[in-house]
Amino acid sequence: MYTILRPVYLHITDTWRWNRIAACIAIIGSSFLVIVLPFFLLSLMVINKISEFERDQIKLKVLVHKIDDFLGSKLHQPDLVENAMQRVTTYASDLFPSIIGGAFDLLLGIVIMYFLLYFMFTNHEKFEEGAVRYSPFREQNALKFAAELKYTTYSNVLGQGLIAVVQGALVSIGFFLFGIKDAIFWGVISTFLSFVPLLGAPIVFVPAALLEMANGNNSGGIGMLIWGFVLVINIDNVIRFLIAKRVGNIHPIITVVGVVIGIPVFGIMGLVFGPLLLSYFFLTVRIYETSRMATERLEKIRAADEE
Repeated sequence: MYTILRPVYLHITDTWRWNRIAACIAIIGSSFLVIVLPFFLLSLMVINKISEFERDQIKLKVLVHKIDDFLGSKLHQPDLVENAMQRVTTYASDLFPSIIGGAFDLLLGIVIMYFLLYFMFTNHEKFEEGAVRYSPFREQNALKFAAELKYTTYSNVLGQGLIAVVQGALVSIGFFLFGIKDAIFWGVISTFLSFVPLLGAPIVFVPAALLEMANGNNSGGIGMLIWGFVLVINIDNVIRFLIAKRVGNIHPIITVVGVVIGIPVFGIMGLVFGPLLLSYFFLTVRIYETSRMATERLEKIRAADEE
């Protein structure tokens, strides 16, 4: 949050000449309304829908059997969807833990985050000076690490977040166009799942299209498949290309592995934290390697001079 909001804070205090405390309070309030609150409400919406499916399991089983029957006649895989649904249920339980049950921990985490963020902003010169001073790198490498850290954060959080929102919106639009129910809900699900490259959105629109074809809506199902594979998936590549030109790109393997590692540890926030921390790890290793090679070169030069 500090890395993302720092340019905004400096613009408000340096260009607009706001008082530091007022600027900090404005940023904290705005970020809560724009980032934290919508994320919380979307999570509640998904959890309520999952609870609805759990209460009405007969309805869910009917949908699963319809797709299974359709795939069984086409692909000779009668239990394909049922087995997949069991895996998805386990995944969803890790991805969307009960927010009500963990409400206190969630609220405490947000309060602590903003408490620290307030002092990081109001004393940002001392904070950044101390970060460079106590860094295990030399000052030049520490500044290089800070710059790459900023680009990595932008690419992971802002870049991947933009991709997820766009793909989720396109899935919702496709559902509306082809007459598929619960368009907004499934668009939200796609937004969350789109943090996983290539695998995210198809998990939503492919079963939905197959269900429409199983119900006799062949035009809607085929149209949704074309819409998904031509537009939804390819928009991912377009946005990644634009992001790579501006702030750098994160390799899909890092994103996938980071999500797999992050979700069991952080829950739904692992979609962001997992790839971010893994990227930080590789960045640290790269900086250490650069520092080691520079040290070795200096030692060789000194040895040659002594000879």
